[in-house]
Amino acid sequence: MKHLSLIIIVACMVSPRPMPGQNQAVAPNVSSASSLSDSHAIRITRAGSHQPTEAPAEHFTGSVKIELLFNDPSRAIGTSVTFLPGARTAWHTHPFGQTLFVTSGTGWIQQWGEPIVEMRKGDVIWIPAGTKHWHGATPTSSMTHVAITEQLDGNAVTWLETVSDKQYRSR
Repeated sequence: MKHLSLIIIVACMVSPRPMPGQNQAVAPNVSSASSLSDSHAIRITRAGSHQPTEAPAEHFTGSVKIELLFNDPSRAIGTSVTFLPGARTAWHTHPFGQTLFVTSGTGWIQQWGEPIVEMRKGDVIWIPAGTKHWHGATPTSSMTHVAITEQLDGNAVTWLETVSDKQYRSR
């Protein structure tokens, strides 16, 4: 791993760069730092360019809005998910795990066979690959998190059974 990091750093240091003052072609909404073809250009997705949609009832309980932030052609997906009080996901797993960044409110997360744990604004949660879990708002507080999930052969999540009201209230 150290060798791979060193190779990447060296490759970045020796890659061709424009001379100072040299004009660069810049695509709309793209940083002027990009001068390579579109596949290598920096892309900026403007806030509000993706409208939130209602989460599918077969995988979520309660009112949940999902906003796609990015869908990297290589593997990663980023979403902002807002759960109203009492809303939650079904049990599920991720082939490469998932990282959650709680951006507002208070929520709960539970790993199968473990107690429910509270998560709050500013918390970062790592869910390992293949770990059966659910997450959502508490009964009295909304919660929004940004979820970063990697895909395996186009699949980022395996949905399982619904979290029952008894399971949800077992805290």
